[in-house]
Amino acid sequence: MEVVGWILVIACFIVSFVGLVYPIIPGVLFILGGYIVYGLFFSFAELSWWFWAIEILFVVLLFGADTVANAFGIKKFGGSNAGMWGSTIGLLIGPFVIPVAGILVGPFLGAVIAELIVERRTLKEAVKSGIGSLVGFLTSTIAKAVIQIVMIVVFFIAI
Repeated sequence: MEVVGWILVIACFIVSFVGLVYPIIPGVLFILGGYIVYGLFFSFAELSWWFWAIEILFVVLLFGADTVANAFGIKKFGGSNAGMWGSTIGLLIGPFVIPVAGILVGPFLGAVIAELIVERRTLKEAVKSGIGSLVGFLTSTIAKAVIQIVMIVVFFIAI
């Protein structure tokens, strides 16, 4: 049973990183799920209150990093709220329409289309907003990957 427990914990951690590429997968929930699986198979006693406090702070930081990086990228490149929404919608749809490349093409096209249709921007301005959405997305993904790695390292230190 111990091997099954570890396989499930590690599988949860791996799926959390898949969530970086397919944002429809809530990566942070799979990390937390890995902790719960560990507690159910082994013991929650090793996961002290300080561990849970640190992990909750990291969860808040994860959501904050995602939102702030995307908004900063679009705003820095002259985009609007419509561009932000378009980027988000493109991010959710892109990977399913164009596997692998859709993770980059989706947010870019979403921001460009939203800027063109909703804000009536010029093509040059819309493309600039799309580039900002890519910069924000990539920054966000790197930040989330680092935070997730730190969360998992804290878990292994705690146990």
